[in-house]
Amino acid sequence: MLSRWFPAAIHTRPTEWSRAAIGMALGTMLSVWLCGQVFGLEVAQHLIGPLGASAVLLFAVSSGALAQPWSIVGGYLCASVVALLVAHVLGRTLGSACLAAGMALVLMCWLRCLHPPAGALAATMVLADPSIIALDWQAVGAAMLAGSTLLLSALAYNNLTRVRYPKRASEPPPVIPADHSPVDRQAITAEDLKLALEQMEAFFDVTPEDLEQLIHASERNARRRSITEVLSGRG
Repeated sequence: MLSRWFPAAIHTRPTEWSRAAIGMALGTMLSVWLCGQVFGLEVAQHLIGPLGASAVLLFAVSSGALAQPWSIVGGYLCASVVALLVAHVLGRTLGSACLAAGMALVLMCWLRCLHPPAGALAATMVLADPSIIALDWQAVGAAMLAGSTLLLSALAYNNLTRVRYPKRASEPPPVIPADHSPVDRQAITAEDLKLALEQMEAFFDVTPEDLEQLIHASERNARRRSITEVLSGRG
């Protein structure tokens, strides 16, 4: 029971931690600075919490489904619009802030742009300080400017540091002629994994294509290990 509380190992090197940390710091600073130039520093500083959380995803786990461009653009738009609607109808209270976060979650799921920091953005914009309240609907522009700047920073920095972003769309499976049967009809494919994820009915920050690559890489490693064990046994 207690073992479940221990953190899992992080399969990345310290050099990757440093790369992501530098990118996160630079991207967040640029986003806050630019938003401050347009809408005022107080507004920009009020958004730094959600921006910092988004930066972790964009620079540290950029291959995840929750860190793709549509997730941050759509997530920030859903969160800011829902937050202002709730604030106008129900007022700026703790309850309305929590309701706005929940409604933003449902809308993001429906539009396939789930982005966890957007939930924080929704609550933050409801419980806003006077500088954001004074902007009224222009606050949507402030949130979108900050989020878009962070996204562009991630696009530039990740690719300059040899991390492909956004995630490349998976290539379609090869078409097998009718007169040639596949080598292994029981091999796991991305479609099988997609169906399995749907059957589990839970949130997973991974794509079927990533799982398929992981399985194939594991199979190759297993074959190499098996061959090595056979050869060493013969020796």
